[in-house]
Amino acid sequence: MSEITGKVDFKVGNDTYQTWYKIVGDLASGAHPLIVLHGGPGISHEYMTPLAEINNKCNIPIIFYDQIGIGKSSFEGVAEKPKEFWTVDLFMDELENLIAHLGVQNGFALVGHSWGAMLGAHYASHRHPVGLKHLILTSGAPSMALWEKSTRQLLNALPTDVREAIEKHEKDRTTDSPEYQQMMGMFYEKHVCKTPWPKVMETSFGAMMQNPTVYHTM
Repeated sequence: MSEITGKVDFKVGNDTYQTWYKIVGDLASGAHPLIVLHGGPGISHEYMTPLAEINNKCNIPIIFYDQIGIGKSSFEGVAEKPKEFWTVDLFMDELENLIAHLGVQNGFALVGHSWGAMLGAHYASHRHPVGLKHLILTSGAPSMALWEKSTRQLLNALPTDVREAIEKHEKDRTTDSPEYQQMMGMFYEKHVCKTPWPKVMETSFGAMMQNPTVYHTM
């Protein structure tokens, strides 16, 4: 299968960022491409790359991209941005910008996982894109309030010393601490992926740990 990677400029006010993308397959094949919305926000696209097999089996082009602030897309300078910078509208604007750049606005499908599912649902219901042919939502939360409540219950079920260490580092904004990353690793292994982590999972979560701004702000 063929692969093409590139970057597209994404203007936000007076600033210009870049969105990295990868196309697996041929956009000129006649099939509507499937655009992949990764989770987080702030967990890079790699863990979703097994979806490239869809192109191999069905000849559907697959478009992966890293959202602003993570992975191969622009993250320089975003750590200094106020929390008001990080909005759902920002990510919907970035998605629309990518779709227009690739020229697929007249026919495409979306698949979103976790936060990506929330982004996809919000995009479909608020922007009403005329070219959206299919919307696939996986493991997305319809309510942030319920998601936060449920996540808090899972954190509270951790050993007291682990939970208190996580809460202290998040309060002190020291999430780059090796102790915090170790404790969160315990949480992820219990509630995110219980089997030995595939390399693509390690890469995506490693990117989040390296640049946690988006994840912790939103």
